[in-house]
Amino acid sequence: MEKYKAIPQGYMTVGEVAKKMGLTVRALQYYDKEGLFSPSCISEGGRRLYSDKDIIKLHQILTLKSLGFSINEIKNNFTSIDTPQKAVDTLTEQSIVIKERINALSQSLQVIELLKAEIMQMQVVDFKKYADIIINLQMGNKYYRSIKYFDNNILDYCHKHFNKQNAPIFISKFNMILEKIDCAIKSNIMPDSEQGQNIAKEFWQLITEFFGGDMSMLSQLMNSVNLQANGSEYNHMFSFIEPALGVYFNNLGINPFEVKNEKCNRN
Repeated sequence: MEKYKAIPQGYMTVGEVAKKMGLTVRALQYYDKEGLFSPSCISEGGRRLYSDKDIIKLHQILTLKSLGFSINEIKNNFTSIDTPQKAVDTLTEQSIVIKERINALSQSLQVIELLKAEIMQMQVVDFKKYADIIINLQMGNKYYRSIKYFDNNILDYCHKHFNKQNAPIFISKFNMILEKIDCAIKSNIMPDSEQGQNIAKEFWQLITEFFGGDMSMLSQLMNSVNLQANGSEYNHMFSFIEPALGVYFNNLGINPFEVKNEKCNRN
C-alpha cells in the first residue's frame, strides 16, 4: 500500500468518505478489519485514504447490504462470483431468507396487534399474562384469550410442565376439542346426547392428562373458568361442557371433585 506525505488529489480521508456515504467512521474501520473494504493507500501520518474507485466498491457493498446480505455473505459470496448463474443462485438463496424474515415479521406484527386489543379489553397491566398470551399466539392457540382467566397457580403449573415440544401438541388437541364444542352448539347438539357425551369424555381425558391427575389443580382451573366465563366470549362453550361433564360423571357414578375433598377431609 502506497504512502503519501499529503493527501493527493482524488483521495478522501475516512471521515470524508463516512460523511459522503452516510456512514460512521467506526463502520468503515469495521469493514477494513473484516477485509471487506480497505483504503487504497495511507498517508505517512497514518490516515486512511480512499480513491473514487474505492467509493464505487463501497457503493456496491452498501447496495448488497440493503438487500439483506451480511458482511460475511458479501465477502465470501460476491468476491467469488464469476458467472451469471452463480450470481442468480446467490440472489435466489437470499430471496428465500428475506421471505422467511418477512413472514416472521408479519407474524410478529399480527401478535402485537392482537395483544394490543387484548390489553385494552383486560384493562390491567399484567406482564406475566401478556407473556403467556404471546407464547400461545405464537404456538397457534386460537383460544389464547382464555389465558386471561387463569390465576397465577394455573399459569405457574403450565410453566413448570410444558415446553416448546409438548405444549404445541396439547394446544392442537385443545383447539380441536373446543372446535367440536363450538360446532356442537351451532348444530344444536344437546350436552346429554351421545355426541355431547363423546365430547365430554374427550374433553375430560385431555384435562386430566394436562394436570396429571392433580385434582386440586383441576378444581382451581374449573373454578377459575367458572367464575369468569359469564359474559365472556367462552360463556357459550362453558354452558355446554359444564352440563355435559355433569351427565358424564353421573353416568360413571363419580364426582372427581368430591372424591378429592373426601380424601382431604380424612387427612
